[in-house]
Amino acid sequence: MKLNEQPVLQAAFFMMHPDLQSIKTLLDDRVAKYNQPAFVPNDPVSIPHRFTQKQDIEISGFFAAILAWGQRKTIINNCLKLMDLMDNAPHDFILHHQEQDLTRFLGFKHRTFNDTDLLYLLHFFRWYYEQHESLETAFTGEQNQLLTQQDRLEHFHNLVFSLEDAPQRTRKHVATPARKSACKRLNMYLRWMVRKDNCGVDFGLWDTMRMSDLICPCDVHVERVGRRLGLITRKGMDWLTAEELTAHLRTFDPTDPVKYDYALFGLGVEEKF
Repeated sequence: MKLNEQPVLQAAFFMMHPDLQSIKTLLDDRVAKYNQPAFVPNDPVSIPHRFTQKQDIEISGFFAAILAWGQRKTIINNCLKLMDLMDNAPHDFILHHQEQDLTRFLGFKHRTFNDTDLLYLLHFFRWYYEQHESLETAFTGEQNQLLTQQDRLEHFHNLVFSLEDAPQRTRKHVATPARKSACKRLNMYLRWMVRKDNCGVDFGLWDTMRMSDLICPCDVHVERVGRRLGLITRKGMDWLTAEELTAHLRTFDPTDPVKYDYALFGLGVEEKF
């Protein structure tokens, strides 16, 4: 398809499906409302916004995303505690800490995520950042050979747990489509790292993945609103459901479907749609 043909075909599609045009109008309105700096302070994305160095944003953002389940206030407080334990310099701490420095993490807990999980992930990040400049290639592959989000997330999971002392219990905290997971938290993390706009929420640090590649993060709020709008028809919530939702969102914006995550989340949490 030629680039200039896309808007024409999209307009024809909406003429055939006028109900979708009204949904698009609703969601575009809510994107404008929620994808802005006022959204940041009360969301886990506020944690990486405390940093300016790329690697600090990557690491703090990863932990903020992995811990993002439960009440947002509790998530943010525990993430702030974790950053404090890393001397508010996560990349420097991971690369240069001594073994005795790790005792400060004993007893850390967020829901079912505990110090065993945390210590292993710190170990993995040290191993990884001693060899790489950015976490991006942990998803895309060394030669950027992984082209689908499913392949990238499966590769990331396998890489994280490739070290010989990887605890079995920690695997549940780093989701993978191979287990049919919708991978809500990792998809949210990738949205933070990849989406580029001038709205001040996402970071757009990574260039290999396109915004059109992203899969919409699906939590209970996004799922509920998506079903009410007819954007989700599959029973249950798994990887294929997240792909289905994203495919519908691509009819609204083929180049940036995941911007509608803010609209769906805002409608569900703030407006109880």
